[in-house]
Amino acid sequence: MAPTTGRLPLLPAAGFVLIWSSGYLAGPIGTAAMSPLMLVAARFAVAAVLAAGLALALRRPRRISQRTLSQLIFAGVMLNAVQFGAMYLAFDAGLSGTLASLAHSLSPVLTAVLAALLLGERLSKLQVVGFAVGVCGVIVVLGPDVGAVGGVASIVLAVVSVLGLSLGTLGQRSSAEPVDPLWGAAVQFAVAVPPVFVVAMLVEGTDPARIVLDPTVAIPMVLYIAVFNSIVGLGLLGILVRTRGPGAAASIFFLMPPVTALLSWIVLGETLNARELIGLLIAVAGVAAATRSSAAATAARSPR
Repeated sequence: MAPTTGRLPLLPAAGFVLIWSSGYLAGPIGTAAMSPLMLVAARFAVAAVLAAGLALALRRPRRISQRTLSQLIFAGVMLNAVQFGAMYLAFDAGLSGTLASLAHSLSPVLTAVLAALLLGERLSKLQVVGFAVGVCGVIVVLGPDVGAVGGVASIVLAVVSVLGLSLGTLGQRSSAEPVDPLWGAAVQFAVAVPPVFVVAMLVEGTDPARIVLDPTVAIPMVLYIAVFNSIVGLGLLGILVRTRGPGAAASIFFLMPPVTALLSWIVLGETLNARELIGLLIAVAGVAAATRSSAAATAARSPR
């Protein structure tokens, strides 16, 4: 069925935003109980098994060409190993979930910028202005004391994470051959595990007591982000894409930071000061304008 240009279905869209935003709480909680890179490796190992198991149980077609497999591997490494490896290291350094979600909300616009630079796609003035406004908002949120958010290291890691997300998104877009979503996800989850695991052993060591600091928290967090963020979130995203096409998720990415901030206040008691709140609103406004333009352009290019 061809995607439509109507409104997104409310329940799947709200569920996707809520589940995706909750990952920005589960990440910092998990990295306080388990070494960050091992947490990422464990997450995607569990998610890969679940996705493959579901694909087998539902008898989904496994046809994947060599070219498409290469694209899935690239996208999987970027989207999962680089994006989450860097962001979980940033969490461990002190970056908040709200700031992480704010950085990731810039990704759809950055993806459009990279597509214009690397693939020659058209970039609208609104996208450029929206991206600039979004970056300014993030800078306002950061403020003069970068040490309060984990220092320069956490900011650099967040930038690497956003780049991984955008490059991985471009890698997915370059594939013209349709692939079963569950098998595609299983491949992308699985290829992220070896590089993250190897780097984790080199950086974090192999002592179980240093890897898992609190198993009563670490195990539930691994299961939560593997099941809900990776599997359930993927299913909800699939509904949105089938309804509105590839730009569906981008059109609601701007909702992630305020929802994450609200969840952080409810669950963790974290609050934003006046400067941070103003910066959040500035960034959300810029990203909202730019991603709406990007989503409209994507919908226009999608086959009817």
